Amino acid sequence: MGNAQLLSIHIHPVKAFRSLALQEAEVEPWGLAGDRRWALVDDGGKVVTQRQHPRLAQAAAELLPGGGVVLSAPGVEPLAVPVPEPGETVTLDIFGDKVEGVPAADAAAHAWCSAYLGAQTRLVHMDDPAERRPVEPEYALPGETVTFADGYPLLLTSAASLDALNSLISEGRHAAEGPLPMNRFRPNVVVGGTDAWAEDDWSLLAIGDVTFRVAKMCGRCVVTTTDQDHAVRGKEPLHSLGRHRRFGGKLVFGQNLVPRSRGTIRVGDPVTILE
Repeated sequence: MGNAQLLSIHIHPVKAFRSLALQEAEVEPWGLAGDRRWALVDDGGKVVTQRQHPRLAQAAAELLPGGGVVLSAPGVEPLAVPVPEPGETVTLDIFGDKVEGVPAADAAAHAWCSAYLGAQTRLVHMDDPAERRPVEPEYALPGETVTFADGYPLLLTSAASLDALNSLISEGRHAAEGPLPMNRFRPNVVVGGTDAWAEDDWSLLAIGDVTFRVAKMCGRCVVTTTDQDHAVRGKEPLHSLGRHRRFGGKLVFGQNLVPRSRGTIRVGDPVTILE
């Protein structure tokens, strides 16, 4: 573990859109700056993800100064969307959590997203992550909050664990689908220089000067079976995770983190296991 380091950093400015790789990122109490501050909701208020619309894997959002985004996707003209002014909020349903957000002010943003998906959607911004949504109570400490992420501020994965998983896939029924790239798992931080599955036993770690609490293992869903370049679904990795990485009814890959301090993390930073 002496040579563990941060291999890559990823944010998702719009939830469920493709990831954006960074060389460094500011760590805020609710996650990496710019990560999942925007989300799509359907006409019933439910958050829209790749679970329902695999095509979101091919949509991208570039961050603008101040938190706005430029939306782009194959065959569609890019569209710049500024952060909306404070105003009336709408309620999003994120897997049962009721969360307030501010709709994009420009109707063109909603029309762009709806046209791309072929379904009525609205683009919504989280104005104040400090107030809007607590971390899942069963695994939270008082005052911990999160953006529109699935449930926790950051997701960590390890390169050694992906290598081990790809070895399992290569021995299985759907070997032709492997090896899988890390983007299937949509992490925020990827670490190298560890043993496979070492992260199962971590409870506190530092990336550079920033410390993180390990909240819980990450249970995986159908999104991991979606090719993030072509939006096509297969059977892996869920088939192999189901055979080899089942914990408490969940198929596990990666760890959910909550920041314990603010700061900047950079690719190449040392990763230190504290507990």
